[in-house]
Amino acid sequence: MLARISSFGLCGLEAYPVVIETDLSAGLPSITVVGLPDNAVRESRERIRAAIKNSGFEFPTQRITINLAPADTKKQGPCYDLAIALGVLAAQGLIPLEALKPYAFIGELSLDGRILPVQGSLSIALAVASGDYAGLIVPSENAKEAALAGCPIFPAGHLNEVVAFLMDSQTISPLRTDFDLLLKNSARSHLDFSDVKAQASLKRGLEVAAAGGHNVLLIGAPGSGKTMLAKRLTTILPDMTPAEVLQTTQIHSVAGFLKNPEGIVTQRPFRAPHHTASNVAIIGGGPGPRPGEVTLAHNGVLFLDEFLEFSRHVLEVLRQPLEDGYVTIARSKATLRFPTKFLLMAALNPCNCGFYGVEGRMCRCSPLQVERYRQKMSGPILDRIDIHLHAMPLKTQELMDTPVEESSATIKERTTKARQRQRQRFKGTPVLCNAHMESSHLRQCCALSKGAKEILMAAMDKLKFSARAHDKILKVARTISDLAGSDTIEAEHIAEAVGYRSLDRATF
Repeated sequence: MLARISSFGLCGLEAYPVVIETDLSAGLPSITVVGLPDNAVRESRERIRAAIKNSGFEFPTQRITINLAPADTKKQGPCYDLAIALGVLAAQGLIPLEALKPYAFIGELSLDGRILPVQGSLSIALAVASGDYAGLIVPSENAKEAALAGCPIFPAGHLNEVVAFLMDSQTISPLRTDFDLLLKNSARSHLDFSDVKAQASLKRGLEVAAAGGHNVLLIGAPGSGKTMLAKRLTTILPDMTPAEVLQTTQIHSVAGFLKNPEGIVTQRPFRAPHHTASNVAIIGGGPGPRPGEVTLAHNGVLFLDEFLEFSRHVLEVLRQPLEDGYVTIARSKATLRFPTKFLLMAALNPCNCGFYGVEGRMCRCSPLQVERYRQKMSGPILDRIDIHLHAMPLKTQELMDTPVEESSATIKERTTKARQRQRQRFKGTPVLCNAHMESSHLRQCCALSKGAKEILMAAMDKLKFSARAHDKILKVARTISDLAGSDTIEAEHIAEAVGYRSLDRATF
C-alpha cells in the first residue's frame, strides 16, 4: 500500500512543502530513503523502527521505500521523523489514509516514541497558514511558538497521541495564544542606564542612535565604560512592533536559539560575538545556509567589542549588510537572502595599549604602531558608521559621587516618541527609522533651515566628507530634530550631527 503525508522543510528562513511517500512491497526486509536526504534523515530509519515498536505497534517485515518529494531538493534535519513513522503505519493500514490528508506533520522521534522539538516550527506554521491545511501537528515544546502564525496547531508529545488524534480528532484540542498578552507580559532587562555614572555626552549620542537606528563607533581607553554602555543600549530602544516580534522569533527559531518557555522573542536581540568569529559565523552560510550574527541581531543590536581585533576580512564583509539591510548568500542550488537591519555598536581602544591621547596616562605605543593599528579600520567601513563617540575615563571624583542618573525608562520615552514620528512620516513604506532612509526620502524629509545649510556646507568643505557621510549627517540631524519635536532641521541639529562625524578625524 502507498501512503502520502505532508510535511515541510526549511530553506533559509522560509519553509517549503515536502510530500513523504511510503510504499510497502514484497521482498527482503529493508528501509530505503530517497529524495536527497542528509545523514540525519537517513538515520531516521533506525529511530522510527524503535519508536514504532516501543509505542506498541508492529513494524512491517517488508521492503519499505520512502520518497521525500521534491526529489531535487536536499532534505536536512530530523523534522521528518514523525511523518515518516506515520507513513509506515498508514501503509500497513493501521491509520486511515483520509485522516492524514488535511494535516501537516513535523517532529523528531526518540526511541521510545516521544516527539522531540525541531527548529523552524514558526516558519513552517506560517507556510501552513498560507496553504490549504486543516492544521499542523507539532511537538508540544514547539506549540506556543508555532501558534503565533495563527493557524490551528495541535501539540503532541508522543507518537501514540498522534495516532489517537488521527483516529479521533477530539483527542487533541488546537492551541490558542494571545499575542498581545505575550507582548504585555514580556520580561524586562535588569540593566539600566542609571548604573552608568557621568558620561553625559556618550549617553546623548546613544540616545540619538537608539531614536534613529544609527550605527555607533565608540572609541575610548580601557575601563571608560564602553562595554557597560553597549550592554544597556537595548534598554533605551523602542519596543518592537508585532511584525518585528514575529520576524525576530522566526529567525531565532530557524537558528535553534529559541529556548524560552513562551516561544517568542519580545526583547530586541543583543548579539556580541567574540573577535575570533569567522566571516561565515558573522554573515551566515555553511553547507546548509544558516543565519549568521548579523541576521540574529536583526531588529536589535550587534555589539563588536575590540572591533579592530576582528580579522580584516570579517570587517569588510559587513559592508553590504550595513548598506543594504540584507545579506545575500549564493549557493549552486539556491540563493538565499537574510535580513540584517541591526544597530551596529563597535567599541575599540585608540591604540594597542589603549591610552593614546588619554590625559594622565602614558601611551607605550610608537607612532608606527599607532598608525598600523589605525590602518586596520578601512575608510569604507568607517564611512558607514553614522555616529562616532569618544569615551574618556572618569575622574576619581566622578566615580566617588553618587548622583541620581537618568533611567533607561526615561530615555526610552523620548526615543519612542521620536520613532513614532518617524513611523508616521514613513507610513506606507518599508522604512521604519531614519537610518534606513533612501536618497529620495532625504529630499522629502530633511528640510534644512538657512543656518543649517550654511553649517553643513562649511563642514563639507572643511572636513572633506564623502557623499555618503553627507547623507549620514542628514539622517542623524533628522533624528536629533525628531527628538526635539521639530519638523525642520535647525542649525543646532546639524551642528550636533556634524560633531558626531568629526570625532574620528581627530582620533583616526
